Amino acid sequence: MKQVKVGKIIIGDKNPLVLIAGPCAIESESMCLDIAKRIQDIAAKAGVAFIFKSSFDKANRMSLGSFRGPGLIKGLDILNKVKQKLNVPILSDIHCREEIAQAQKVLDIIQIPAFLCRQTDIVVAAAKTAKVINIKKGQFLAPWDMAPIIKKAESTGNKNILLTERGVSFGYNNLVTDFRALKIMRDLGYPVIYDATHSIQLPGGQGGCSGGQSEFVEGLSRAAVAFGCDGLFLEVHQQPSKALCDGPNMINLKQLEALLSQIKKIKAII
Repeated sequence: MKQVKVGKIIIGDKNPLVLIAGPCAIESESMCLDIAKRIQDIAAKAGVAFIFKSSFDKANRMSLGSFRGPGLIKGLDILNKVKQKLNVPILSDIHCREEIAQAQKVLDIIQIPAFLCRQTDIVVAAAKTAKVINIKKGQFLAPWDMAPIIKKAESTGNKNILLTERGVSFGYNNLVTDFRALKIMRDLGYPVIYDATHSIQLPGGQGGCSGGQSEFVEGLSRAAVAFGCDGLFLEVHQQPSKALCDGPNMINLKQLEALLSQIKKIKAII
């Protein structure tokens, strides 16, 4: 398996588990700085490498009136302040080629959203930056369908690739996790991240927006680490019930320390 380096963090092969975590969307500068610092402290205490994530724009919302975030310019400015003040790598998602030129100036990892993972022009343009790119497997794809998507990215010469599993559609308004996907995608040669919080999402489950079953996040996280993954992707919020985006599938910050302690022990055993 190829190892992927993000700053001082090395992901993949037999390297320690990495945590990619933060709120679904940027709600404010103060909120981002506060939660990033608190996650950083918890991760450091657990001895887990930490990459901060949050979206400057949630462009794939079901409802026109859904909260989307501060937008490209203001959002990147906030993410850059988090990066500079806390000295932490930053991940965020892009939704069109036009965003990439600005995003690559700040982001350490450019994320391709699950809904856009088959969009050739976006994948190739992101890979051309030579940045680490995290390609989220579409919930409509089989894990082996990621092979040709990897080839699109590799065509640019970029082999700094992460793959993320975030569940697969199971009927209407429901996702399930097939843990076989973790091994199948790891066998494609790149590190695999398990997105535990989007895997319990209920797409469109609340009519005009998505629901979620956050009570299953901890169990699925433990199972994914036991089965074998290279990192966990968790959306975390101080008060998920009051979050402006994806509250039902985020975990409370208060749960994070105990969860990291558990998965660290599981990782050590396997």
